[in-house]
Amino acid sequence: MSRLFIAITTIFLSFTATAVEVTDLYQDVLKVSDKSRDARLSASREALLNVLVKVSGDPNADKNPTAQRRSKDISDYMLKFEYDEKANGQLNLVVKFEANKINALVKELNLPLWGTRRPLVAIWLAIEDNWRRELVTQESYPQLEQLIYSTAARRGLPVVVPLLDLQDRALVGIPEVWGNFSTPVEQASSRYSAERSITARLYKQPDSEVWLLDWRFTNDELFEANRVTGDKQQAIALMIDSLAAGLANEYAVDPNSTTQLAQAVFKLKGTTNFVDIELAKRQLQSLSVVTQVTIRARTADVVSFAINHTGSMHDLQKALELDRAFQPFVDPRAFYPVTAQDDLEYQWVGL
Repeated sequence: MSRLFIAITTIFLSFTATAVEVTDLYQDVLKVSDKSRDARLSASREALLNVLVKVSGDPNADKNPTAQRRSKDISDYMLKFEYDEKANGQLNLVVKFEANKINALVKELNLPLWGTRRPLVAIWLAIEDNWRRELVTQESYPQLEQLIYSTAARRGLPVVVPLLDLQDRALVGIPEVWGNFSTPVEQASSRYSAERSITARLYKQPDSEVWLLDWRFTNDELFEANRVTGDKQQAIALMIDSLAAGLANEYAVDPNSTTQLAQAVFKLKGTTNFVDIELAKRQLQSLSVVTQVTIRARTADVVSFAINHTGSMHDLQKALELDRAFQPFVDPRAFYPVTAQDDLEYQWVGL
């Protein structure tokens, strides 16, 4: 039931924004044996390292020697902790950290900073087992489906495993996933408002007990470009880790470009009243790379904002890509619409 709730919630969120706002990025949940101080300190330190992996997108952030030393000063970063006792007797420790202090630590460690808005990824996975091929769903492979969600949550990556109901299967079947036929898969993924889609196939080679998992984005060229091996669980977890690392590399802010603030002029069309303007300003301020937003000028058609931001202009544009409230403005009167590389002229769509 909890998996179904997670899936429905994720789908609902995806309809409200192109990117999902990851609300638990600065917290971690770990199983503990008891409520003793030693158990709590050990788990809290591990939680801090796990959060650094989520926030930076770097799978090796927890192995950073400086990060491991900083984890001993856990009280400097912790906001609060609480226990969650399950009906089956399992005891979990929920540790929440201060976002500003974690971000400062990420910068100190010279790690990238991946904001809270992240692309929702639809994962279409087919398995060949004993010469039989089947698509992974909550019904067909519930443990593997849950593994996808739990591993993705550990990396702060919003994902959805398609329902594979009649509506999905009218467009996508095993051949489309196995062969990575991009058009029907992307068409079916649009139902979930997924920003990105991947297809994956999990199988064994003849006379081998090792599982191979090939995966690729539907808009990539080579299916075999990404391959992991192991048992079923290991291969799927490695795929999620590789997927998260790749997206972090695409969307995270380069720490080497955040030493000085930059300023850009953001021109917004389509606001009809002061409420729209205030909402747009707050939406811009919520972007991970933005530090300050001020209104420079307003005409009947355009509102100009001055935006102070970290990172490069490209980092700012990538952050805007993940926000459905804004869309790049294309002049409908232009015969050949052209958008300049550093153009920041957008249309207000609304929240």
